[in-house]
Amino acid sequence: MIDNLVRDFRFATRQLWTSPGFTCTVVFTLALGMCASMAIFAFADAALLKPLPYRDAGRLVGVYESIAIFSQANLSYLDYLDWKRLNTVFSSLDVYQRNDAILATREGPQLAFYGRVSDGFFRTLRVAPILGRDFYPGEDLPDAPRTILLSYATWQKRYGGSRDATRQTVELDGVAYTIIGILPRDFQFAPAEPAEFWLTLNSTGSCERRRSCHNLYGVARLKDGAGFGAALANVKLVAQQLEKQYPDSNHERGAALAPLTDVIVGDVRPVLLVLMSGVVLLLLIACLNIASLLLVRAENRNREMAVRGALGASAGRLFMQFATEGFLLVIAGGGVGMVAARWVIHLLVNLIPAQLMGRMPYLDGLGLNLHVLLFAGTVMLLGVLLFSVTPMVRLPASEILAGMAQASRGSAGVVWRRVASRLVAIELAIAVILLTGAGLLGKSFYLLLKVDIGLEARHLATLNVSAPGSNYMNDAKRLALQRDVMSNVAVLPGVESVGLARQLPVSNNGNTIWFRVIGQPFHGEHNDVPERQVSTGYFETVKARLVGGRFFAETDDASRPPVVIVNSAMQRRYFGGEDPVGQRIIYLFDNAKPIEIIGVVDDIKEGPLDTQTPPVIYVPFNQAPRTDFVVIARTAQAEQSLPPAMAAVIRQIDPGIVTSGGSTMSERINNAQSTYLHRSSAWLVGGFAGTALLLGVVGLYGMMAYSVNQRRREIGIRMALGAQRDTVYKLVLKEATQVTAIGAVAGLLLSIAAAAMIRKMLFGTPPWDALTLASVTTLLTIASLLASYIPLRRAASVSPVEVLRAD
Repeated sequence: MIDNLVRDFRFATRQLWTSPGFTCTVVFTLALGMCASMAIFAFADAALLKPLPYRDAGRLVGVYESIAIFSQANLSYLDYLDWKRLNTVFSSLDVYQRNDAILATREGPQLAFYGRVSDGFFRTLRVAPILGRDFYPGEDLPDAPRTILLSYATWQKRYGGSRDATRQTVELDGVAYTIIGILPRDFQFAPAEPAEFWLTLNSTGSCERRRSCHNLYGVARLKDGAGFGAALANVKLVAQQLEKQYPDSNHERGAALAPLTDVIVGDVRPVLLVLMSGVVLLLLIACLNIASLLLVRAENRNREMAVRGALGASAGRLFMQFATEGFLLVIAGGGVGMVAARWVIHLLVNLIPAQLMGRMPYLDGLGLNLHVLLFAGTVMLLGVLLFSVTPMVRLPASEILAGMAQASRGSAGVVWRRVASRLVAIELAIAVILLTGAGLLGKSFYLLLKVDIGLEARHLATLNVSAPGSNYMNDAKRLALQRDVMSNVAVLPGVESVGLARQLPVSNNGNTIWFRVIGQPFHGEHNDVPERQVSTGYFETVKARLVGGRFFAETDDASRPPVVIVNSAMQRRYFGGEDPVGQRIIYLFDNAKPIEIIGVVDDIKEGPLDTQTPPVIYVPFNQAPRTDFVVIARTAQAEQSLPPAMAAVIRQIDPGIVTSGGSTMSERINNAQSTYLHRSSAWLVGGFAGTALLLGVVGLYGMMAYSVNQRRREIGIRMALGAQRDTVYKLVLKEATQVTAIGAVAGLLLSIAAAAMIRKMLFGTPPWDALTLASVTTLLTIASLLASYIPLRRAASVSPVEVLRAD
């Protein structure tokens, strides 16, 4: 048996070496499919398949309140305490939030991100420090000592992995915290990442004292025996109890749960599922293409195999020969695919914007791990079986002798047209599915970029600013800081105008406020809209369109009655389209004062590009100055060079100020999560579709070329009997048209069904978009005609004299 295997390998190597065109085509096609499938599987494995780094992670859920505009809204601190006390389905319930602070270092102040959690957070996750201790119960109370945990990466980066780190202190925003522990290397919690430090709530802020202030997210561990449905019913019951007990603050506030896996993966899951589906279809096309090539090769070797059989070779012996060739092809193609996949994974990771990568810690160290290699091995094993069985389809034992008699007559071409042409039709159908998906996603991305964001992004530069709160303890100092920042940036060369904002457009639609319109009937409705703080000059800088009233002025400060500006969506939703200028609203919390509406601006996209712009209230910075904000400047020059200059002049005001995130407004929009997800899915699926179309067209070309070659005698006789070239064209083109039509019709029907599955990923585009379907059909027709052109020329150039002489 060993001798036979050695002979088979030697013979297979010689056979493949003497057919370089066939060998290279198969290896390239297989490598292409393996590369794409391994690269996308690596992402899917890290995000969807790899278990969370927590013990019994399937029992963990995210806990939210729900309101009309958000199905998963923040918890308030007081509601959290009541939920923790009243629920009967959680063994533990804790809260967290992500924040940033100024970190004091030897090199100067730096911006650092941290997670703020309740004392049992890590016990709920069942994560224990590898050095030191966890937070004690009660260590998150206002009078508790200020303690902090370090992430493993921070321990290595800032403390060199020293065990003495647990006896040192960290200063964040001027407050000293004692390091008590180091978290494990593999610990990650994506909703709060990238967090260098973890500290307790120490609920001393005004928000924690108001039930109407929501700034926390919950995570809970289900009790043994408690199912997800029962848990959801229980927390909804708790929410109903609190709504009755606190009708002013909890009116229309429900409850929501989500598996922690869904919380962490978030919007990435549907994109990865679409990409995995696309790569599976691409791999299937590659296998069908190779199977077609193997069928052609087997037909050409039919006489050889028949002779072997006549000389006593069994079907099993012949199978081993084909299996050996298939094994060598798969090893070569798979090996090339693995090398390419490693490079592609690295490339795709580098294409992810840094701010998004920080929120996806599960992609750290992404590469060809054991799971990916096992996946590749499984695909390669199936490939060996497929490539071994495919040639044997034409070699049943009962037909071996018949093959000797028939091989010289070219009857094999009939089988090719009956069997292999169906494979080409399947390839084209799959290509249509991918092309339709790519077309729909591409059109969605195009429409997304055409969304009117209510401002002019070109020539806008932005920079995040954080000043130490200890240096600016009162509103007067904060207001002076803001004015100094604006005046220093305004004198930079090319700067035309400057504004400040607490939060830039096209980010998220959170930070909401409750209000009611004075003078309108009010029955406790939950009017919840985003609130945005902006400076004088902000609207002029972004070139927002004023619909009515006026913009903010420098005189709109704390010494004057409070004023706001609303957007057009607010006007339509709460004022019935009437002019709201001069009318007043009031926030629904203690000691709130009436606020006059002084202006209306056209809708600015305050939220992701793929969501509807909500009603928004704009508040002047002068009436509520802050120490952390975003500077936005309009320049007449290239805006890319402005952020570093802005950072330099701002630090001259106070060396303790930290600047970060310098970028252009266009870059912020292009790197926003909604934009990136639409763009990446469109480009990747488009790449799969283009490759699938290429493979399908190559398969069609191969089928036509082989068919013409097999029918040379028939065509020669027809032309000798008087058939014109037009007749030959129609004869050959009919075969290509039939295959293309079958593939196109089947593909369009399947693509409409498949497109319905990605409905949530589409923006402004229905799954049955007629333009996309027509474009795909036209593209496939043109590609098919091009693939048939050379075989048609060959068919028309057949010489009847040479054919008859050879016959």
